[in-house]
Amino acid sequence: MNEILDTMLARRATKRFDGTHKIPDETLSAILHAARTAPTAFNIQNWRFLVVRDPAVRTAIKEVAWHQPQIEECSALIVLCADMHAYAKDPSRYWKDAPEAMREKYSSMITQYYENNPAMQRDEAFRSAGMAAYALMMAAAAHGYDTCPMDGFDFEQVAEIIRLPKDHALVMFVAIGKGTGELPPHGGRIPDADVIVYDRF
Repeated sequence: MNEILDTMLARRATKRFDGTHKIPDETLSAILHAARTAPTAFNIQNWRFLVVRDPAVRTAIKEVAWHQPQIEECSALIVLCADMHAYAKDPSRYWKDAPEAMREKYSSMITQYYENNPAMQRDEAFRSAGMAAYALMMAAAAHGYDTCPMDGFDFEQVAEIIRLPKDHALVMFVAIGKGTGELPPHGGRIPDADVIVYDRF
């Protein structure tokens, strides 16, 4: 437990990576699989992990992302997206291993909750993707890798580059790799008392 806590407390956004390092396919698969255990409401698993491997695609993304070096240097660039219409795509599959009555109950609840409610579809998508992003970073750290969560890019242009489906939302990037160089001084955390509140504000 202390090792997990130490990893969480030590996590930093890495800005420069060893561009020569390759993550073994089985390791990257294990990291992505672990990230998929992140929770989603009604188990709709609405996150989507786009792994950008093509150098030309990475270069195109970098050009609309303030030329941040980690986009090309990292060993794995994950574009985290969310399928906002996942609720409508055979919802029974999200409960395929449950008893039939339970599967039918939850399938119906999923439809009723999200249908004709685009604000909830989007809110839920971003909540799910946010949790998945942190799970991805923690899984990478458990395998000895550094990460950088990123949103400094032109969302519309990146969506065009990656051919984002119309019913998907682009949430953020997570760059994974072996960090290089010294990290800048930590910005610091504000006191617990400023962010932890009990019962009422």
